[in-house]
Amino acid sequence: MSSIKHGLSIGLERSENDFFLSLKVVGKLTHDDYKTITPLLDSALTQVTDPKVNVLIDASELEGWELRAAWDDFKLGLKHNNEFHRIAIYGNQKWLAVSAKIADWFTSGEVQYFENLQDAVTWVQNNQ
Repeated sequence: MSSIKHGLSIGLERSENDFFLSLKVVGKLTHDDYKTITPLLDSALTQVTDPKVNVLIDASELEGWELRAAWDDFKLGLKHNNEFHRIAIYGNQKWLAVSAKIADWFTSGEVQYFENLQDAVTWVQNNQ
């Protein structure tokens, strides 16, 4: 009998109008994951004017999205598009690099893919 690994860790820090959102995903992202992420982000961002969000996504154990979760991701991106400053995606799968390039077209901020976690952290925390 095989078990399916799934997990989502979320961290959200705020300093005035600047937010740092960190996500660690194991397995497939699900609609239920977005039912957790979306209200958390919505609640935090509605409390400030002109928020700036930097995001670190550890996708080193991400296996993909459920179809409905991909739609949830798209809606979340549209809703908060102008608030995202930098999104660093860390992983070890080439399809993530392609996904980052596509996401960069649809996001007002910058999106980059990294194969080294420390490089991703350094880049996303550089607020210039």
